[in-house]
Amino acid sequence: MGRLFLVYLRFPLHNHNFVNGTALFPGTFDPITLGHYLLVERGLKQFAQIKIGIGENQGKSSLFTRDERIQMLKQAFGPMDRVEILSYTGLTAVFCRKEGINWILRGLRSAQDFEYERNIAQLNLELYGVDTLFLAGDPKANHISSTLVRDIIRHGGDPSTLLPEGLLLPAQK
Repeated sequence: MGRLFLVYLRFPLHNHNFVNGTALFPGTFDPITLGHYLLVERGLKQFAQIKIGIGENQGKSSLFTRDERIQMLKQAFGPMDRVEILSYTGLTAVFCRKEGINWILRGLRSAQDFEYERNIAQLNLELYGVDTLFLAGDPKANHISSTLVRDIIRHGGDPSTLLPEGLLLPAQK
């Protein structure tokens, strides 16, 4: 398993203008968490631009509307000129091809994340020529998930330490 991961990351770096290219960081971002924010900050050290893509996942019920999620992302990343916020429907890799994006950026919090994400990454590369760069989650935020943040919000708790600094949720504005 580790060998596959190393080989997978080593070879494609020569094919896609790595470091100077653009990556898509896809997700539902319902809501954006500190972990998402830190991953984008680190991703900007690898890519010239990161497009954050809000995908519509019909298997999930969202707490925030798509427009509210776009506004939260703009609030969090507003000062970063190398970050663009987009939304899309359909397969992520098809969206990447349409936008001319060769890389997907994904964060990994656990071995289970890797097993799940690796299979998707291999299919995206094989079927659509879109590669994936995995970054290990930041230890300060590895325990945070949007699901946990939504649960805290639904039960009237304060999730502010789990969100990017200064982010105001739509109900707090």
